[in-house]
Amino acid sequence: MSLFHAVAFVDHQSAQVLQFGAEEVVDKSVHQHQKFTRQHHSGVRTEHEFFSQVCDALDGVAEVLVTGGHTGLADFRHYVDKHRPQTAKRIVAYEVVDHPSENQLVALARKHFVKIDQMRGIPVPK
Repeated sequence: MSLFHAVAFVDHQSAQVLQFGAEEVVDKSVHQHQKFTRQHHSGVRTEHEFFSQVCDALDGVAEVLVTGGHTGLADFRHYVDKHRPQTAKRIVAYEVVDHPSENQLVALARKHFVKIDQMRGIPVPK
């Protein structure tokens, strides 16, 4: 079975990427490893490396819904738009949510993708 859709919950420390189909869900979790750069004494490089790993986890997914807290979502979106335009093209929406469970994330994404398919005129199973 092909898994065309995914939902990702992203914050600054971790990301949960759930790729799913009609009956299957595959979890790809990504965690940030703190290491500060000597030159900048900041975590900017670490954040970019983390966001890069999240983008890598989204490779091969046709459509992605990205969720998370307001700040983490804004920072991830900025990174993707600036550094990963190919990934940005596959992100269909960003939605602010407050730490949902895995089941809640998948349910939210399924509803979201049904709406998108209906807008495109794609038949949706009832």
